[in-house]
Amino acid sequence: MSEPHVSAVFQYSGSTAELKLVGDLQISTVPKLWNSTRDEIAVRKPSRLIVDASELESCDASGIALLQEWKYLQDNKKAEFLLHGLKEEFTYLYDLSTSVQLREKWEEKSFFKDLKGKPTEIGKKFVDSVSNTQSLISFIGELTVAIFHSIYRPKLVRWKDAFSSAEKTGVNAWIIIALIGFLLGLIMSFQSAIPMRRFGAEIFVANLVGLSLFRELGPLMTAFILAGRSGSAYAAELGTMKVSEEVDALTTMGLSPVQFLVIPRIIASTLMTPLLTLVFNLLGLVGGALVLISFGYPLVTFINQIVSAVKTIDLVGGLVKSVVFGLVVGSIGCYEGLRTTTGAGAVGESTTKAVVGGIIYVAVLDGIFSVAYFYLGI
Repeated sequence: MSEPHVSAVFQYSGSTAELKLVGDLQISTVPKLWNSTRDEIAVRKPSRLIVDASELESCDASGIALLQEWKYLQDNKKAEFLLHGLKEEFTYLYDLSTSVQLREKWEEKSFFKDLKGKPTEIGKKFVDSVSNTQSLISFIGELTVAIFHSIYRPKLVRWKDAFSSAEKTGVNAWIIIALIGFLLGLIMSFQSAIPMRRFGAEIFVANLVGLSLFRELGPLMTAFILAGRSGSAYAAELGTMKVSEEVDALTTMGLSPVQFLVIPRIIASTLMTPLLTLVFNLLGLVGGALVLISFGYPLVTFINQIVSAVKTIDLVGGLVKSVVFGLVVGSIGCYEGLRTTTGAGAVGESTTKAVVGGIIYVAVLDGIFSVAYFYLGI
């Protein structure tokens, strides 16, 4: 079987060029024609290019690409391109490559088109960021006004809804809070006792667990759990109401959605978070006590170590954190719920944003509290 070969001969008649192809237009023969024919067309600049492919014996995708390249050069110069004699088995592939749908898909994925769209995309993201910041500031302002109104006029608060939300946020969550607190205290004690045991200092595990739980891990882990549990629930509830236009109905009736829907949930999350933090701390200490008891230390020794290591200011500092964390988690959940758009996945998107936003804001606030406590000497 002979090797594939191809010849391309140009013939000119005025500004018309005829290119006769003979042989096999395949991947092994196309490269030697690509640059030479492109240069010929670029230099002579024919107003009409007629390609005679009647004597082509074979043509693969690379050959079709070369034909398309010639057509592209002519189209750029607004010159005419004609293809004659292409066999039927090759015509289908050529017609497919010149289809409008394929060209549109190619243009959509074009690097230069993407590059041209980048400023628009960046501008849109910037405008969206400004809009989101404005809506967040507006929500904070409305929430602050609603909180002050609720303090001066407690009758404005829907206490039935507040107690119902408190039950869902606090009472129904204490089991998971207690379980995670117990396991965390157990794990911390075991992990810290291993290196301390080398120096005979296992008893100081109680100091480490007590201070870590009361000052840091208790409020932080409780807030994280509530962000995933209660913050997402708030966003889903209000998001569903927003999609079903119940929030718009409240506005139409002259009722503030923030006062009517948000305040009861904020009260519930703010009050329940410190109580759940106390449960978390207590069960964490129980887990730590079990570890020291297994090492042969009596329970009274563990209790004495906790009393001597943990001061009242440590407990109060952690509870202050938990109050702020509860307020933030509830606010973010309600904020994302009220910002829910229309569509099948809108509620799920708002729920996800509420969880992620709650965790991020709590972590940032915890860092701020740590710096503030350091400078205050707490």
